[in-house]
Amino acid sequence: MIKYILTKFVGSKNDREVRRLRPLVAKINALEAELQKVSDDVLRQKTAAWKEELSKIQDDKELARRLDEILPEAFAVVKNACRRLCGTEIIVREHPLKWEMIPFDVQLIGGYALHSARIAEMATGEGKTLVATLPVYLNALSGRGVHIVTVNDYLAARDSEWMGAVYKFLGLTVGCILHDQPPRVRREQYNCDITYGTNAEFGFDYLRDNGMAARKEEQVQRGHYFAIVDEVDSILIDEARTPLIISGPAVVTYDEQYANFRPQVEALYHVQERLCNRFLSEAQELLRKLRPADGSNPEHPEELERQIGLLLFRVKCGQPRSEGLLKFLEEPENLRLMNQAELQLHADQKKIELYKEKEELFFAIDEKSHEADLTEKGRNHLSPKDPDAFMLPDLSTALHDIDNGPEADARKRLEAKTKLQQDFETKAQRIHAISQLLKAYCLYQKDVQYVVQDNKVIIVDENTGRLMTGRRWSDGLHQAVEAKEQVEIERETQTLATITIQNYFRLYRKLAGMTGTAETEASEFLDIYKLGVLVIPTNRPVARKDANDSVYKTKREKYSAVLKEIKEVHGKGRPILVGTISVEVSEHLSRMLKREGIIHSVLNAKFHQQEAEIVTRAGQRGSVTIATNMAGRGTDIKLGPGVAEAGGLHVLATERHEARRIDRQLRGRCARQGDPGSSHFFISLEDDLMRLFGSDKIVKYMEKMGLEEGQELEHPLLNRSIGQAQKRVEQHNFQIRKRTLEYDDVMNKQREVIYGFRNEIIHSPDVRDRLMDIMEEVVLQKVEQFTTAETDFHDWKVRSLADWVNLNFPIGMPEKEIVKAAESGKEEPVKGSIFENLSAAQFSVCNFISDSVRKAYEIKISFENPEALKEVERYTILSAIDKLWQEHLYEMDSLRYSIGLRAHGQRDPLIEYKAEAYKIFDELMVNIKTEICHNIFRSASSLMAFENFLRNVPQQTTHQSASAFGGTTTGTATGAGPTRRAPQQGSDIVSEAAAAVERAKPVRVGPKVGRNDPCPCGSGKKYKQCCGKN
Repeated sequence: MIKYILTKFVGSKNDREVRRLRPLVAKINALEAELQKVSDDVLRQKTAAWKEELSKIQDDKELARRLDEILPEAFAVVKNACRRLCGTEIIVREHPLKWEMIPFDVQLIGGYALHSARIAEMATGEGKTLVATLPVYLNALSGRGVHIVTVNDYLAARDSEWMGAVYKFLGLTVGCILHDQPPRVRREQYNCDITYGTNAEFGFDYLRDNGMAARKEEQVQRGHYFAIVDEVDSILIDEARTPLIISGPAVVTYDEQYANFRPQVEALYHVQERLCNRFLSEAQELLRKLRPADGSNPEHPEELERQIGLLLFRVKCGQPRSEGLLKFLEEPENLRLMNQAELQLHADQKKIELYKEKEELFFAIDEKSHEADLTEKGRNHLSPKDPDAFMLPDLSTALHDIDNGPEADARKRLEAKTKLQQDFETKAQRIHAISQLLKAYCLYQKDVQYVVQDNKVIIVDENTGRLMTGRRWSDGLHQAVEAKEQVEIERETQTLATITIQNYFRLYRKLAGMTGTAETEASEFLDIYKLGVLVIPTNRPVARKDANDSVYKTKREKYSAVLKEIKEVHGKGRPILVGTISVEVSEHLSRMLKREGIIHSVLNAKFHQQEAEIVTRAGQRGSVTIATNMAGRGTDIKLGPGVAEAGGLHVLATERHEARRIDRQLRGRCARQGDPGSSHFFISLEDDLMRLFGSDKIVKYMEKMGLEEGQELEHPLLNRSIGQAQKRVEQHNFQIRKRTLEYDDVMNKQREVIYGFRNEIIHSPDVRDRLMDIMEEVVLQKVEQFTTAETDFHDWKVRSLADWVNLNFPIGMPEKEIVKAAESGKEEPVKGSIFENLSAAQFSVCNFISDSVRKAYEIKISFENPEALKEVERYTILSAIDKLWQEHLYEMDSLRYSIGLRAHGQRDPLIEYKAEAYKIFDELMVNIKTEICHNIFRSASSLMAFENFLRNVPQQTTHQSASAFGGTTTGTATGAGPTRRAPQQGSDIVSEAAAAVERAKPVRVGPKVGRNDPCPCGSGKKYKQCCGKN
């Protein structure tokens, strides 16, 4: 109450901030009045002078200070440029458009909000596109590039031409990133002062530059300084649910399993349907006993109520969208019985009775979490003859049994392990495919979550109703839906590079956004993106009349009331925009209007191509437009002649969306720039929002008032209750998005390391030193793995070390040479170097192996084309990084989906994920360097160079060993050519040792001193030229 009174007297924080900026607006207007006296060239000279000055400032804080200093004059320059353009024709998307815009005072406030890295919330029709020109011009003067992010290619191209007229008039360059542009063109667009594009294009370019480009000439972006996101809530919240993924065909796929198991799962789905219908029949029978027709008192009413509640709860778990169940729940008393039974089941901490009830079903569905779990009954139905079909073996125990079993042949043991792992993988894939098919049948509805066009399943955006062509659900779900619809199952893809929308936009040093609806999500913007929200007042007072929500018991009653109101308003000649949340509802209403003979247009995922044309007609007298709640976003509905006098556009919504901002966006379609308008929302207790998240209070109100068929409930308190339900959903969805981001933050840190490594290689003129550094690191790791500093070197695993060296390098190193090097080791390693923890013997062996490899490489170099070899060396490193990073992404995906099971062991999955991810990434870095080391001698600039190298490399062997280039070598040979005999199988010991070596994770201790780092002895020389010199 006190807060309310204080706000009334002193205004809200937002009001006070707007008042604080009024003097700045007055200053800008005064400066702009002075600029009206000068010529066009003076404005361009100011731009050139500022750009020259600011582009030299490297310090971020100094640049920010200087931009703030010139802000009033820079904004005045933009406003004056807009004034000078008035009356001129601009070609926008091949159509002439007359410029008639000069920024209002409230738009100047919006421009300041954007420059100060905040979200400017501005109502529909207030000119957000023009507002962005102010901070864009100011920050583009820095020469670092400004990105304007739009929701689609059309708006990016339109705005770059439309607003580009202002920038070009002032002497700045403007670019636009569009789909299918080649790298050369993209680079040119990014090199402009200002670049327009969609979030997907900017994000994919980042992934291609850092995760796929092999040369710096292939990289197109030049940094991430400042971005302004148009429709910021749509991009940073709605689209942030799906990460940006660049994928390619998977090496191994299991797509055929979805088609194979479809008949079984479909049969199971129908069996469950019949079972749930039986439960409903039993519940109906018990209801007759509970409420006899003669009005007598039944026996044991409490027990009857409990049984009825449990039966309805089973149907809710088995078929939550069953028409029979929804009809049952139209009666508030039945809903109370079901909720009461559910509460009693959840009251038991062990959930024994809850699981017992679910086991009565073939599978259980959780609508809120979008999960479908097979029960024991369902597993027996799918596989009656194989009780272990859904039991995964304990791999670690089985592998241990093989290792310690009676089988003496190492190769047969390896084959047994391989077969066990293959069986495990096959069974796991079968379980996964069935689980995804259950989701597809139970939770994903055609024309709601997806549509089928041209024999393809296309996802429908749940918020906009727009088709998301090219997007696919992950983890096999899309293939499951394709199998359900019996269309062509597209081959499973493998992730090559990925990043979430959130983490991409957090790359920018400055980020801002603009939208008409951000206030309700302000906490999420602040928590994730550190973006505050400033609500900008409208230029003219809003004249819209918002009616209280009308609540009905059933959807049938609600749609009848909607039809009645459409007929009434249409009869007055006012245009009507009917908002729906799905394609299914749009088409249902369309059929109702056709029966009544009302001419109308439908805008949904099926008619997406006609969006601009339909929205343009939506404001004409007598028009009726049915659209999803966010259709036409970014496009104004302008009123036709005589419409304002009739009362303006009437917005009618058939359902409350789960997010309040979507409802506000729909309301904002009318009453733009002071125009008249009205809005009215219709709701039923059967709507998903009310069914899943609504309060029981509304049901109780209806019970007390004894509402009859078709009677509505309307009151401001009900609006608040519905708003609370929406808040609960928003918080639920926010926690999901935040959790996803917390998981991706782990991947983001790994991504930074890998992309940093790649960029170091791409931008380095010569990577040979880095290649040798990596070789030395791997040699050190292997020496630490097969030897110890504490024990005598005669106890070392010399055979294993020699096997590893000869498997990877063509130097034929005998075991006795390693022992000899160890015996001769007297020099201790330098303190502070990566060799610090080695003994003198280990240090000597490291130097001996590294020297031998380096000498062999010098021979290789002598036969190569120097320039071509530089590219080969670069490719050797990049190919190893890319190959193993892509495998790592797949492994991390698997970990992400499986780690949740640890919650059953009372462990936090996120903490467990971080720990496991650290181990996996540490192994990845070791494996990358090992792979690079492995490939050093397996690449050449030409076949002739490779053959000459093989003929001239010195080689010594003292026992049969696997060669680094396949086959085997034997005997003792020195000199120009190796002595070889016919290729034969390597020994089992060598094979098993090699496999163990590849899997092993070495332990690294002590600080690393690279060959090019300053020597820790203090000589001032590089380490490789001082203590690291052999």
